[in-house]
Amino acid sequence: MSEIAAGPQPPSEIPEALAEPVVRVRAGWMSLLFTANFALWLGIYAPIQVLLPKQAELLAAADKEFVFGLVTGVGAVVAMVTNPAIGLLSDRTCSRFGRRHPWTVAGATVAAAGLLVLAIAPDVAVMTVGWCLVQAGLNGMLATLMSGMADRVPIAQRAQAGGLVGIAQMLGTVLGSAVVVVMLDLAGLPLAYAVCAAIVLGGAAAFVLRTPDARLPIAFRPSTRVREVLAELWVSPRRHPDFAWAWACHFMINLGNAFGTLYLLFFLKDAVHYPDPDTGLLIMMGLYGFALVIGAVLAGHFSDKSGRRKPYVLGASAVMALAALLLVVWQTWPVALAASPLLGVGFGTYMAVALAMLTQVLPAAQDRAKDLGVVNIANSLPQVVAPLLTTVILASFGGYPALFTASAAATVIAGILVTRVKSVS
Repeated sequence: MSEIAAGPQPPSEIPEALAEPVVRVRAGWMSLLFTANFALWLGIYAPIQVLLPKQAELLAAADKEFVFGLVTGVGAVVAMVTNPAIGLLSDRTCSRFGRRHPWTVAGATVAAAGLLVLAIAPDVAVMTVGWCLVQAGLNGMLATLMSGMADRVPIAQRAQAGGLVGIAQMLGTVLGSAVVVVMLDLAGLPLAYAVCAAIVLGGAAAFVLRTPDARLPIAFRPSTRVREVLAELWVSPRRHPDFAWAWACHFMINLGNAFGTLYLLFFLKDAVHYPDPDTGLLIMMGLYGFALVIGAVLAGHFSDKSGRRKPYVLGASAVMALAALLLVVWQTWPVALAASPLLGVGFGTYMAVALAMLTQVLPAAQDRAKDLGVVNIANSLPQVVAPLLTTVILASFGGYPALFTASAAATVIAGILVTRVKSVS
């Protein structure tokens, strides 16, 4: 646990900002968390699924895969740094507006600015700068929203909250893709990016203006000494093994999901040879999304009711691996339609219980946002690793069958890793 900053001895009573939540949150709070997460994930995945591939093709048609991988990879590096850094700063924020909300607003503003830069990007360099701003802003926002769940939601309700976050992520992906495809048809890339920016700002504003954010008393602020702050970014696997195993599981699930979804537009165009890949992607994401909602709602309900998390992670990893293996054997449109809901129900089940499990293995209440920022590296790092590895896999190891084999292998490894978590059943 972080040291308390030098100064007067803090009172013995734990303040609201650091206390373990015990009162169930109401539907209104949940809906606002859902709205903010929907806006956040739309801001990430609508560009990744549709706009960035289109822009890469417009700016460098012959090297579209390389440009797309370069831009998303550099952006993901920025995300990996920003997420724990903003989490660490919010843990030490004693503003009268709270610890998390000021950083949520700042993150949404930076992300919106980045989306507008992308809207007018004349070349790959400016495109990369714009996406880095988007990743920095949205990952700062992600750090505060996830820590807000740990701050406010009791353990017995966290799988339900995690399920809603998973549904928000899915809807942000599916509806975001639908919205930007329509905007592309109406007015091209600039309007599509501008609409994404407006949605990000609106979602953040709704959450910040209508939910409480407990103020951290200065006496309880963790150390602000630079050396100690930097040291806090490291979470020792030896001292906190359950956190390490859960982190590794989360990384492998997200790596498998990235292998399976990042290049779907190119997969439909180049391997399946679907005549209208944009529409095909929307159909696949619609099936994926519907199944994800079912998986998230059911897993969230039954996991909270039983108090168990690991069996659902194991089931989710098996179903996701099956979806990927189907595409290894058959790269056809009917099989793609069958694989999409399997992947969706698996990832929805995982997302519902993963956030609950991860918040239960956090090392210290004082460092919730920083530690969840470290967790979120497991979301961002696959976006760095997957494009780089995918380029090699597609070129040298058998194309899309090899890529989906890698996706299946990653999710199976995730299932093995979760069995090592001891403090969560």
